[in-house]
Amino acid sequence: MATMKPLREQSYLILLALAPEPLYGYGIIAAVHELSDERIRLGAGTLYGALDRLATDGLLATDHEEVVDGRFRRYYRLTGAGRRVLITETQRLAQLARRATGRLGIPPFATTRAGR
Repeated sequence: MATMKPLREQSYLILLALAPEPLYGYGIIAAVHELSDERIRLGAGTLYGALDRLATDGLLATDHEEVVDGRFRRYYRLTGAGRRVLITETQRLAQLARRATGRLGIPPFATTRAGR
């Protein structure tokens, strides 16, 4: 397998949001906001641009569509390739975090937050 380019943080969080189950746009936005400890609030244009790129890359696909209260919802799901990329990227980030904690001399998985 070729070396994978690291994902952008927003793309990583979108894929991570879809890991447990298919979601539609607002569900993805809410999940990314929660996963990022409320740091990232995706706008619709940013979200749908990222979804298009991730779908073109074969990392996610449309799961199903429905109309709820007169509004159209398209649900997205991870593909097998998307799950593999997400796992690989998660392992890369975990390894980076282990190296960082070692260099900083802090215990792994410390719960304190700098600047808060």
